[in-house]
Amino acid sequence: MKPLYLASGSPRRRELLTQIGIPFAAISADIDETPLSAESPSAYVERLARGKAEAGRRAVVSDQPFCVLGADTAVVLDGKILGKPVDEADACAMLMVLSGKEHEVLTAIALLEGDRCESRVVRSLVRFRPISREEAAAYWASGEPRDKAGGYGIQGLGAVFVAGLNGSYSAVVGLPVCETAELLGHFGIPCWQNLNAQ
Repeated sequence: MKPLYLASGSPRRRELLTQIGIPFAAISADIDETPLSAESPSAYVERLARGKAEAGRRAVVSDQPFCVLGADTAVVLDGKILGKPVDEADACAMLMVLSGKEHEVLTAIALLEGDRCESRVVRSLVRFRPISREEAAAYWASGEPRDKAGGYGIQGLGAVFVAGLNGSYSAVVGLPVCETAELLGHFGIPCWQNLNAQ
């Protein structure tokens, strides 16, 4: 079985890949995440996922075939990308604009082996209940929103804000499990490998 590298520092992505029984090594892949002018949110996340996979490939030293998986997630409201909050005021402002509304979460995955790269973009819709300023401030104080796109984590304390979800829960967390398993299968990497090892 060819080795798989996950080009991500996200513990959530590591957990989701582990959950479906795929062995991998995590590597860092720092890239410039500045959106290009007139770039659509979908094109943005796909470009970043591919960029992370390519940066990951450069970090691996091997003369054997291997695959690198990159991923990126963006929270989008009215066509505008809400990134990771820079401070409490920014985080609270994001939650206030998301309060009582539905927003998009776009997660792109890209799998790279040699010169071959395939990618997917998964779109989910998340609806928030109304959020008070006091709740937003208390949520910031928990520490959870600091490294999260859109200033919240659906898999953590931020779940209390989510009134509805249409799409992939795992994609909102950061890695669409169904599409990732399908893409890995195209490259000869099956899921549930831990079952075969028993």
